[in-house]
Order: sequence, then C-alpha cells, then structure tokens
Amino acid sequence: MFRNYPNLSYTVLMLSLASLALLIFRKKGLADGAARQPNVIYILADDLGSGDLSCLNPDSQINTPHLDELASKGLVFTDAHSGSAVCTPTRYGILTGRYAFRSRLKKGVLGGYSPMLIESNRFTVADLMKKAGYRTGVVGKWHLGLDWAKTDASKAINHAEYDADWTKNENLALEKGITAGPNDLGFDHSFIIPASLDIPPYMYLRNDKPADPHLTDIAGNKTPRGVFWRDGKGSQRFDLQKTLDVFGQEAKNFIIGAAKNRSKPFFLYLPLSSPHTPWLPSEAHKGSSKAGIYGDFVHHTDAVVGAVLHTLDSLGIAENTLVIFTSDNGADWKPGDKEIYPAHRANYIYRGEKSDIWEGGHRVPFILRWPAVVKKGGKTTQTICLTDLMATLASITGQRLDKNAGQDSFSFAPLLRSAGDPAPVRPSIIHHSIDGMFAIRRGKWKYVDGKGSGGWSSKGDASDPEGQLYDIENDPSETTNQFEAQPAIVKELRALLEKHKAQGFTRTL
Repeated sequence: MFRNYPNLSYTVLMLSLASLALLIFRKKGLADGAARQPNVIYILADDLGSGDLSCLNPDSQINTPHLDELASKGLVFTDAHSGSAVCTPTRYGILTGRYAFRSRLKKGVLGGYSPMLIESNRFTVADLMKKAGYRTGVVGKWHLGLDWAKTDASKAINHAEYDADWTKNENLALEKGITAGPNDLGFDHSFIIPASLDIPPYMYLRNDKPADPHLTDIAGNKTPRGVFWRDGKGSQRFDLQKTLDVFGQEAKNFIIGAAKNRSKPFFLYLPLSSPHTPWLPSEAHKGSSKAGIYGDFVHHTDAVVGAVLHTLDSLGIAENTLVIFTSDNGADWKPGDKEIYPAHRANYIYRGEKSDIWEGGHRVPFILRWPAVVKKGGKTTQTICLTDLMATLASITGQRLDKNAGQDSFSFAPLLRSAGDPAPVRPSIIHHSIDGMFAIRRGKWKYVDGKGSGGWSSKGDASDPEGQLYDIENDPSETTNQFEAQPAIVKELRALLEKHKAQGFTRTL
C-alpha cells in the first residue's frame, strides 16, 4: 500500500516497531525474561519493630525462622520508614503514595466507626494494579475508615460510637453493610476488620458486608499488659484470638483462587492485625519466645507469613511473585517491657517507640523477595518510605503516574536489579508523629520541628532547644542534639520542610 510512498512506508514501519518494543517492555516491566508480570503480595505487620526479627537483630529474644528465610532469599532494606509513627496515616500513605498529613487526618488515628479517610476520587495502588490487568484483593486490618450505612440519616457517626439501633439483629445498616470501603478503592475482593483488634466493632466484612450480622456486646479486657481491648459491639461468632489465623487462611484462599487464572497476575494487600494489642498468641505459640506473650505473638505472626509463603511454593508460583514484608510503624515496646525483658530490644538500637518522631517510631523492617529478578541475600542502606510502593509498582508494570497520583512516592525499582549502589531513590523524607510533629531527613541530617518525641515517650523539657538535629549516619540512636551547633543546616532543612508541606508534593511531577 506504500508502493508509491517509500519514505512513508519506512516511517510507519519504524513507528510500528517502536510501539511494539514499548509494548513488550511494559508487559515485562522489570521481570525481564519472565513469562508475565509478577504477582505481588504486600504483607504489613502491625506494630512490629526492627529489633523483633532475629535476622535483623542478632540479640532478638524471638525466633522468626520464616522471615529469616525470606531475608536470606531476598533483599533487606535497613533504612526503611513508615509514613507515620502510627497505623492509620501509614496505611493511607501505602495505598495512595501520599503523606497522610495532606489528608483531613492531621494527627492520631481513626476509630472503628470513622468515615473513610481515602478520598473517593483518590488514585490508589489497587487502581494502579487493576489498570495493569491484575486481580486485586485486601485481607486483614483496614483502619482507614468506612462509610457505614445508617438506619437514621439524621444521626451522626463519631469516633467511638455508631449512632444506630444496635438492638436489632437484622439492623438495616448491617443488611446494607457499608456504602463505601475497599471495594470502592480498586479492590476486587476484600475481607477485613474495620480497625485494630482492640477497637470495636469486632466483625469481619467480606466485600463490604458483615460476614455475621448478628451482634452481641463484647466486654473489654484491661489486664495483663498488652492483652487489652475495648468494650463494644461485635459479631456473635467473632473470636479475637483466632483473627490472625483467619486472615492467614483467607489470604491463602485468595492466592489459590487467583492463581488458577495463570494469564492474569494478582495483587494482594495483606495488613495483619499482629503483633498489635491484644497480644493473643495461639496455644501452639505460647512459650515460644523469651520476650513474653508479645514475643510469642511475633512468633505466631512469623508462622502465618510462613504459611502464605508455603502456599506460593505449593502452587509453583514463588519464582515470579514479588513478596514485600514490612510494618506500619515501630514496636509498642515500653520502658516497663524493657525492665521485664532487658535482653530484648524490639526497636533495636533506635530511640523511642511507636507514636514517636524519633527513629524507633517509624524505622521499620522491610524485606523484599522476587526470585526471578532480585539476587538473594542482598542488603541496601538506601532510605525508602512506605509511600514508595505506588511509584515502584508503576515502574515494574510499565506505567507512568499522573501528577495527581503518588505525590510523595519514589520508585525503588532501580535497586532491585542493581549490581552497585545507584543514585539515592529519594532526595528527602518527611516523618510524622501521633501528635502531628514533623521531622525531615536529607542525607545524614534529620531535623525535628519541636521538643520531645512528639508521641508517648517524652514531651521534652522546658530547657530543651526549640528543635532537634541529629546526624543519623553517625548517631542512629539520636543521642546528641546538634540543633544549636549547626544553625545553617537547621535553617535549610526547616525551609525545605515548609516548602514540601505547602506545595502538596515531594515527587517531581
């Protein structure tokens, strides 16, 4: 057809070949030579510290054989951080690639009846994966708010109570389930509890409907330390102690079902409810550690992860499945726990605990395994944030993020195949505490915009400088505040923090 237009024929041919090459690249992503794009499983522990895993802390008093094996066969990130020092905002950042302080939640966490935090028009990681042809699922602790159906439109839903008539078993609200939840945010399948395991309502929701709509009053528990949950409503057959194993089984069911369609990869977001309080290890795991029932619950968590990994092996799909294991913040390991179990350092060498702006609040374990691509036994000191999932998966699946998506997400995909040490993944990282205190890190310097921990550890002293500055490279335990000794660096980092807060993004759009 181009007989009389040889130049046009050549041009069209070259354009066609270029388009074909781009299509092949996008289909393969980083899985060069793999049969198809990888399955992805993102496992999020709840309140697990960097020092809890025996592969990361040689002095850990907890045996974590399955996570140790995962690390030995994958890539360990030693400078990974959650987007916040507490769970709800971190989960927002994971699924949106956006710091949660940009949302309506400026501090703290949501309750079990809080409305959905992720905006209805917000692009999520699940949306991204669906665009790439993935089957998407979430199994586990949600804690991002749900828009519950109401029996009386004039009544409000607040942080702690659902203002409806709970006395009726066939409550209209329970018949309808929720009006907005995970299935409205890109997930094809969802099986969740609304919030943490110590926050009512205590029930499973399968695809936005209560699995058991018959409610009862569940009495709270105050003692011993760690075995705590609040009074509230819950499904009659809900058993708090079995929750972790239920999530493990549901995850395996999703993987088995999704794997039947070999032409379509799957993405599973698996936010576990452990080892957050209440610490409820099963009988099989009691006494398995030297760190009390907390350590036993971590060991139980390790076993559930091991069961999921075994499922991949049994199906023959482990080679081209990207597994990421991390935690939503640091461990809730308090001074009293340290006194009882002095040999165990749940947050390793890092100062503070869950909730804090100090490293113990947000430096988290991060292990990645992808046998088809990632060389086993690797370790990187590159700084990453859990908000980086979106940009990384976009790179792997050959997609380009819109400027209104993943505003604080940076791809660490270059680290997965690198034989050397490539350029830094991100130019800076912002930290956020439960009380809304900010910090910013660039290179080795970390500037904290206030006194104390910004959380439960310390409010600071009146005589303290108005801010904090630490050399994280040489002083990772944050023992020496250089705020007054380095005024130029303080000024520069403070200005950078304010710029990033005001402009609404950190990734170059």
